[in-house]
Amino acid sequence: PAWPRRGCPPAVPPLRDSCPAVGEAESACRRACKPGERGVMARVMRVFRTLRNHWKKSTLAACVLSYGGHWLYGKHCDNVLRREACQEAREFGRQLIGPTERLKKATIILNPAACSGKANSLFEKNSAPILHLAGVEVKVVKTDYEGQAKKLMELMDQTDMLIVAGGDGTLQEVITGLLRRADQEVFSQTPIGFIPLGSQNSLSRSLHSVTDNKVKHITTATLSILKGETMSLDVLQIKGERELPVFALLSLRWGAFRDAAATISKYWYLGPLKTQAAHWFSSLKAWPQVHQASLSILPPMPRPPDEPLHKPPRPGLLSRIVLRLKNYWDPPVEAPEPERWQEKEVSAVELSVSTHNKNPAQAKDSLLVCIEPENFTMGQFITVGSKAEDPSVRSPSSEQLEAGACRLHLPQEGAGFYNIDNEEYEATSAEVRLLPRKLRFFCSAERRAELLAQAA
Repeated sequence: PAWPRRGCPPAVPPLRDSCPAVGEAESACRRACKPGERGVMARVMRVFRTLRNHWKKSTLAACVLSYGGHWLYGKHCDNVLRREACQEAREFGRQLIGPTERLKKATIILNPAACSGKANSLFEKNSAPILHLAGVEVKVVKTDYEGQAKKLMELMDQTDMLIVAGGDGTLQEVITGLLRRADQEVFSQTPIGFIPLGSQNSLSRSLHSVTDNKVKHITTATLSILKGETMSLDVLQIKGERELPVFALLSLRWGAFRDAAATISKYWYLGPLKTQAAHWFSSLKAWPQVHQASLSILPPMPRPPDEPLHKPPRPGLLSRIVLRLKNYWDPPVEAPEPERWQEKEVSAVELSVSTHNKNPAQAKDSLLVCIEPENFTMGQFITVGSKAEDPSVRSPSSEQLEAGACRLHLPQEGAGFYNIDNEEYEATSAEVRLLPRKLRFFCSAERRAELLAQAA
């Protein structure tokens, strides 16, 4: 056949020209559609044609819009949670008080540097409005440098409630400063509230229900302070050879898992694999990572019964006189029992000493000594590396001992560092004693019921 032009194939006739049935169907469709509908369909087809031709840009735009919508929805949910918490706090503020009663005073120790400098903003948005609406006289004291909370607690006047707004480090400093006071026996009766604003808020798991929503976590903790439900927690007193005692509410850790956990932040670029990477690189430096120490343990004592909520009736005058005369003429002699320490040589990957604050119904006043065995393989060491996220996780082969007190005798050099409530201290020989039910913390009633149900 003859070509129309040199090098060009003949034009293919449209389908409707070659197939009369298609042309008739298209004409019928045009006759059935109104002129306005034809314009709408044309615009819709034009949009779909544009999306198909620019599919990369379309995919990117869809991802951006989806993320933006999700972010806006999250902001809306946070505002709803704040509004509900403020409405609940307003009911506390509307309660009537007597003419001689005064407002409750709350002293807040706020660490603005917590949570990478976001703590002050989190407190002003989520906690401060709730406390003000509830009619609490608030005094906020902000720390400027590490360790200042200890000094502030030495100078603080008596208050109705003490609130710690920060993370594990801020709480540990406040507790240490409080229990170093000369009048700590009286001051320790002050109820303490903990508002979790830090990167690590380990104690909050024992006081409030666990949630991934930070706004809900903070508002729930603040409302629990207003409701007044409290629980008594044990305290660890850690006394070194030269320094003043340090106090903790959770645990003391010493060993390879602690050392690897301290390097996790260096591998942030690995995302969810950073924990495993930190333990793998730690195992490459030296293996096996065995820590040797001499451990002395004092057996635990049975927990005395809780004090009754209502005071028993006062005995009669004659009974009191007879009792006083009896104590005067024949005073009871309480001979102190000698402490029977049990010696034990330890060679382990890690050793930790922790409280039972996650179980408020334990039968004994004791602390838990956990010894991870030295026969860990490198694979097991990396697998059990989840201890960095939750120090209460223990391997099935670990040895657990109940004790009332313990002494750690470490080598003079190369002992490394302790983690005391996730704060780093130089490791030296130390004595750890339990102060049972030393402090009272505000908690949510739901979390308290959950812990009691788990203990039962």
